[in-house]
Amino acid sequence: MRGLVGAYYELLRSAIRMRPALRRCLHRCRHCRIFFLSHPRNAGRKDLLCPFGCRETHCRQRSTERSVAYYRTPEGLFKKRLQNGKRAHAATAVGDELQATAAAPAAQGQQPAFNPGMVAYLAMVVSLIEERKVGAREIVEMLARVLLRQQGMERRRRVDYVVAQLNKDPP
Repeated sequence: MRGLVGAYYELLRSAIRMRPALRRCLHRCRHCRIFFLSHPRNAGRKDLLCPFGCRETHCRQRSTERSVAYYRTPEGLFKKRLQNGKRAHAATAVGDELQATAAAPAAQGQQPAFNPGMVAYLAMVVSLIEERKVGAREIVEMLARVLLRQQGMERRRRVDYVVAQLNKDPP
């Protein structure tokens, strides 16, 4: 894991060397303390959370706090009792539906799904670095190309690799 973080920081330093104006967009996450690039409108802020999981965690924690506070009120207690009463009746229908969806085969040939928040962050960072507007669709296409280009981690004999490539893309 240390190598991945080191590679990330090397790329970040390279981007800042290439575009010195990005230095004002460099921030440190207030939770995990990792450096990341933010939008220029956030320059000077010290309360930012990184897009690598700290933002989502913070939002979930605040949502849980709001929910707990609400369900401690008389109105919330009443609604919670109603929800709990419905749960026993709906459990069998939901279980049948889950079994049906689990049995359905996964669609082949689809592009892999990416985290929408991370795609938006990458679009913003690439836009800053390339000094042009880069859309989410372009980022998803780029990520799909990179994923399709990567080779497996298993060790194979050269003959097996060549046969697999020929089977994938016949001449």
